[in-house]
Amino acid sequence: MRAIYKIARLELSNLFYSPVAWLLLILFVFVTGMGFAEVLERLARQQELSSNGLYAISKKLFYFTSGGLWLKVTKFFYLLMPLLTMGLVSQEFNRGSIKLLFSAPITGRHIVLGKYLGVMLYGLIMTGILLVYVIIAGSMVESFEWATVLTGLLGLYLLFGLYAAIGLFMSSLTVYPIVAAIGMFALLTVLELISGIWQEYAFVREITYWLSLGGRTNTFIAGMICSEDVFYFVIMSAMFLGFAILKLQLCRESCSFMGKLGRYMGIFVVALLLGYITSRPMMKWYYDATYTKDNTLTQASQDIVSKLDGGLKMTTYVNLFGSIHNMTTKEIKDDLARYDRYVRFKPETKMDYVFYYHVDTTTDIFKKRYPGKTLKQAAKDEAKLQNTRLSKYLTPEKIDAKIDLSDEGYRFVTLLEREDGKKAFIRVYNDMWRLPSEAEISAALKRFAMKLPRVGFLSDHDARSIVGSRNRDHSYMVAAKTFRNSLINQGFDVVDVNLGRGREVLDSLDILVVSEPLEPFTTEEIEMLSRYIEEGKNLVLAGKPKTYTYLDPLMDLLGLRFEPGVLVQRQIEEYPSNLVLSRVTESAKDISRYWEILYGYTSRAFRPLSLVMPGAAAIEQESDKGFQLIPLLETRDSSGWNELETIDFLNDTVRLNSSIGEVAGKRMTMVGLEREKAGNQQRIIVLGDADCFSMGELATTRRGIQSGNGHLVMSMFDWLSNGELPVDVSRPKNIDNKLALSMAGGATIKTVLQWILPSLLLILGVIVLFRRKGK
Repeated sequence: MRAIYKIARLELSNLFYSPVAWLLLILFVFVTGMGFAEVLERLARQQELSSNGLYAISKKLFYFTSGGLWLKVTKFFYLLMPLLTMGLVSQEFNRGSIKLLFSAPITGRHIVLGKYLGVMLYGLIMTGILLVYVIIAGSMVESFEWATVLTGLLGLYLLFGLYAAIGLFMSSLTVYPIVAAIGMFALLTVLELISGIWQEYAFVREITYWLSLGGRTNTFIAGMICSEDVFYFVIMSAMFLGFAILKLQLCRESCSFMGKLGRYMGIFVVALLLGYITSRPMMKWYYDATYTKDNTLTQASQDIVSKLDGGLKMTTYVNLFGSIHNMTTKEIKDDLARYDRYVRFKPETKMDYVFYYHVDTTTDIFKKRYPGKTLKQAAKDEAKLQNTRLSKYLTPEKIDAKIDLSDEGYRFVTLLEREDGKKAFIRVYNDMWRLPSEAEISAALKRFAMKLPRVGFLSDHDARSIVGSRNRDHSYMVAAKTFRNSLINQGFDVVDVNLGRGREVLDSLDILVVSEPLEPFTTEEIEMLSRYIEEGKNLVLAGKPKTYTYLDPLMDLLGLRFEPGVLVQRQIEEYPSNLVLSRVTESAKDISRYWEILYGYTSRAFRPLSLVMPGAAAIEQESDKGFQLIPLLETRDSSGWNELETIDFLNDTVRLNSSIGEVAGKRMTMVGLEREKAGNQQRIIVLGDADCFSMGELATTRRGIQSGNGHLVMSMFDWLSNGELPVDVSRPKNIDNKLALSMAGGATIKTVLQWILPSLLLILGVIVLFRRKGK
């Protein structure tokens, strides 16, 4: 150990007696100081001059994905380390001093570890400089995220250590330092890209993915310490140091080529074996240093996974002709990474991928894209286009024999299966994100963990149902498999309800939706629905101005009524005056998280969202039936009224006629009712426009109007399900949002870090080098 320490001290002194080490250090201070100070100054300017304030300052300074200091340092290390390490051993060979080392009573292990320790001490100096920036930020940022930032710093030092080990090994291979530097650049490039090599082969995929350096440091920078990544840096550094030690030993020994290769392969195989063991899910441990726990499942998702006793199998089915999302066998590891957070809490999860091809060859789209070709010929062309092998894909006959995916449209889906036979699908969606988020994945898993709310949509008397495809129906928001926010994708069990089948179906429901029936209910049906309400179950009643009378018997039970007439407001551009824009009320924002969010959307000063109702009836309370009434939505236009005369809103002009009882003012367009009934916390929503969550309205966009109707559905059913669904994947907000620094102070710090500190290092380096030359 004493020999290693002496060599390390000598190597460190040699570095600082070399202009290269000083120049690299000065350049490092200049680049990092400039990068840190510029962001700090910009934030100080923004805080002083902008009314928006600051948010997540620690992240923006150090670990923001596009401008954080730590990511800039990783790029600098990539350029710096080959220059720093290229002469560690090669110069000993070049000058002939290696013979003196070989003649000394030390081994190759002492030489390599000593030089490596010397470089790592140099790295500590660089880390100390970075720590200065951390201390500066910590002293100025309120509630600074020390743990997250220091975790990133740890990752940078581990990366420095790996780069140093690689550089030392490459330097031992040649007498030319520049060749060692070029070789290191080449090897680092290979380690960055190797994860994409031969990914279609499961065994090779595990090896190449583990060997890959790409993204390892980013995990630390993001505030996560994973044992797999720690072991990766330690094992890989030890492997390259082992290679360097072996190279020096072989310089003293006579050994055949195969003997040399076997010894190198022995080190390599041991490293891979250790890497395989430490990368197994059961062997991993994690520490999320972030305040908001961004790298971890939310508590709601953790609670769901903790209730999943027994095994879980996830099988992803990938169609070669997939329309929304697709992948090849080369991208399996990247897709698996999406579920890492779940496997972390349930490491026994088994994951599999099935690739197949299936498409309807009779459609015009297929005929236009593959003119005159059979399915097999089209599949061959598509496989070539995606640079994959068709032999890896099951034929339509084989996939149909394996599983029926027709209901899923043969899209990209993941099937979840439990040991007890329960199944659920995770889908992809027709939006800009496409892939499922934590909310959808956890909702699917929640089906296995507990009984979920069951929602029934009444279809009697031509009420709006979930089985129709008309614009007035609710199929899209309820059962559309490619719509992320549809109830089935958020975990709800949804059924079509027909009262003619008996009241048993009502007994199984948690929420019943009755949306604009076009005929009156029978006496027996009213009794069934009345009993449902008296049992304390949750309900949604949605009417329209011309047909609300069919809901009057149920409204009487609630002490409510729809006001006569049609709500109108000041005309917006070319739209008819009965197109009503509503907003969330003050009283609604406190009932649930989703209503609070929607309140913020509809109340913001810049481009607020509105709940659009194309023909609505106002709601008022007529009597007290023991409910607490909560106004949920109200009209934006305080000068609007219930129009009692006009029928044609497209061609006629509406006018307030007070003589027939038309009164201007805001109106309630949606109300909530709540009470304790039959041991339940009963919740009921009544709205004056069944169109506002219909298929036609949710698919409509209007110039100049920002619609929030899609958010309304989630708010309604979150409250009705007592917060059971959708799964709450919200996280605490960042608290490091205040900077104790003025614009002038930011400019001063920038001058010090960018110019004065590098200049002082330059002066110190010149003094040291001149004194060395004098000696």
